[in-house]
Amino acid sequence: MAQVSVVFHSGYGHTKKQAEAVLAGVIGTQGAIGQLVAISAEGLITDAEWEILLASDAIIFGAPTYMGGPSWQFKRFADASSKPWFGQAWKDKIAAGFTNSASMNGDKFSTIQYMITLAMQHSMVWIGTGLMPSNYKAATRNDVNYVAGFSGALATSPSDASPDEAPLPGDLETARLFGARVAAYAVKTRG
Repeated sequence: MAQVSVVFHSGYGHTKKQAEAVLAGVIGTQGAIGQLVAISAEGLITDAEWEILLASDAIIFGAPTYMGGPSWQFKRFADASSKPWFGQAWKDKIAAGFTNSASMNGDKFSTIQYMITLAMQHSMVWIGTGLMPSNYKAATRNDVNYVAGFSGALATSPSDASPDEAPLPGDLETARLFGARVAAYAVKTRG
């Protein structure tokens, strides 16, 4: 079985909901198992969770986009990953990422680019969404990949929306399909 971990920080619960949708896609993929690794409000994960990441075939990063980049908690986790980096422990693992912000754009790409750079520092192999955008006149906000992420899965949660209200179903389906794509690739490469 290919092991896929979804390591994420969520400040208000919206990115957690997106992470759960990514995990649903992973778990729904034959030959893959998955688990969530939540980065704490202090930017930490446990020693056991570091071991989970070490044992994973794929690591999917997730963070909200705050002020044009990932949350400081995610950055603290990324900085702490210098220990596995030093020994190239994540080399050739599959990597992918997702983010959520209150605005349609919100400079989400800066967060995804940060995650791509982190993955490249670790000598990982990056996987994008593989999804076409919903960029036609009849498109609705609940269509898959309406926010049009190619490098990573994107979601929008208005600043006054609770996690019960956002991300919207189309963004969550995008996240699920994204998780399934990463998991299928992990299964294929583990083969």
